[in-house]
Amino acid sequence: MLQLILLALVLSAGLAGAAAWDGPLAQLATACGGALLLTAGALIGRGFMDLGRNLTAVPRPRDDARLVETGIYALVRHPLYGGLVTGALGWSLLMASPPALLLTAGLAVFFDLKARREEAWLRERYAGYASYMARTRRLIPWLY
Repeated sequence: MLQLILLALVLSAGLAGAAAWDGPLAQLATACGGALLLTAGALIGRGFMDLGRNLTAVPRPRDDARLVETGIYALVRHPLYGGLVTGALGWSLLMASPPALLLTAGLAVFFDLKARREEAWLRERYAGYASYMARTRRLIPWLY
């Protein structure tokens, strides 16, 4: 529920105020924001496809789930969380909204903490999860 509230706040903050910058900076922010939104869509879409029936609404793995390490999950352990953070950042830049950027930072912290909790359960459940963690980034492919 908290993630939905944070996402709604980012969206609302982006819509609420006038653009905080203009000129070349605004053009750069618009281009970067658009690219980040497309990247977010790819991360989220591919995450859903590759996770398949293992998807659950809660971070604890389902009893009949298997560990997915292929597709987008070969690059990043939590593409859905990373995609939502990337999308929020893209939205914040596109809307030139410092409040949305600040809320996006809070969203990133939230998903990082949620991923850490989920990973504790995944380490308990899957013997190979620790080695998967060692070779795969947490939220953002090639970065973090």
